[in-house]
Amino acid sequence: MRIAMIGTGYVGLVSGACIADFGHDVVCVDKEAAKIESLNRGEIPIFEPGLQDLVRNNVRDGRLSFTTATEDPVRAADAVFIAVGTPSRSSDGHADLSYVYDAAREIAGALDGFTVVITKSTVSVGSGDEVERIIRERRPDADFVVVSNPEFLREGAAIYDFKHPDRIVIGTDDERAKKVMADIYRPLSLNQAPIIHTSRRTAELIKYAANAFLATKVTFINEIADLCEKVGADVQDVARGIGM
Repeated sequence: MRIAMIGTGYVGLVSGACIADFGHDVVCVDKEAAKIESLNRGEIPIFEPGLQDLVRNNVRDGRLSFTTATEDPVRAADAVFIAVGTPSRSSDGHADLSYVYDAAREIAGALDGFTVVITKSTVSVGSGDEVERIIRERRPDADFVVVSNPEFLREGAAIYDFKHPDRIVIGTDDERAKKVMADIYRPLSLNQAPIIHTSRRTAELIKYAANAFLATKVTFINEIADLCEKVGADVQDVARGIGM
C-alpha cells in the first residue's frame, strides 16, 4: 500500500518508519527543507531508541523516503496521514489547528482516486469535520474519507507502543475506509491488537479522554506517595496493589 505521511515530527516520523517496516511504501513530507535534507542523510532530528536504525533500514530497502513536495506523494497514495504539530496557542491555550487545516488544503489539490485521509495529530473534537469541509470545498469531485486515528505513543517506548499497541482506535463509519485501515495495520493482527471502531468524533474525544485519564492517574499516585511518606508505607507496593 502507498502511504503519504504529512509531517516528520515525533508522531509522523515514528509512525511513518513503523508503517514502512510493516511493508508499505511510505513517503514522509515536511516543509522544512533542512529537516528533509538531514533525514535523507540518515540523520534523525529527534532521539527515540531504535528509530535511527528503523529509518535507515527502511530507506535502504526502498520502503521509506522523504520530500518537501506534497503533490506527487498524495496523488499516488492510497492513504494520507496528517501528523503535523498542534501546539497550544499562547493567547488561550487551545490547540493551534492551522497546520492541520493547511495540510488539508494541500492534500485536496492532489487527491486522485479513492483516498483515505487520516488525522493522526491530536485535534479537538469536530476537527475531522472541518478537514472534510476544507477538502470538499476545494475538490467537490474528490473521492475521499476522513478518518480519525489518534496516537498513544510514549517517548522512549514509541516504536514498541506502535508495534504492540493495547488498542488501535479507528474513527469512521465508512466501510471502504475501514478496509484500508485494516490493510495498513494488518501486521499488528499477529499481535492480536484490539481494533476499536467508533465514529470520527468519538475517536477524537478518546484521545483527549486518554490524556486526561493519564494526568489524573499521575496526580492520584503523587498524592498517595505523599500519604505513604507520612504513614511509613511503600508507594511502589501500593501502586502494584491497586493495579497501576
